[in-house]
Amino acid sequence: MAELEVKSDITGTVWKILSKEGDEIQEDDTMIILESMKMEIPLSSTEDGVIKRIVVAEGDAVAEGDLILVLEV
Repeated sequence: MAELEVKSDITGTVWKILSKEGDEIQEDDTMIILESMKMEIPLSSTEDGVIKRIVVAEGDAVAEGDLILVLEV
């Protein structure tokens, strides 16, 4: 199995984490919701896989390109 690093597309805040490590994820499942400029932006999976590691916590500030989580695909 390969690892896929999921990175933030925006600068903002981690508003809500909807998944946990070990969860099986399907393509297009929303894993995390980011907040930027009072807008909620869902972070969805681009592939089926298992969440191996989440490196952010709710309330964390993230910049564009920051690592959010790692999927095993």
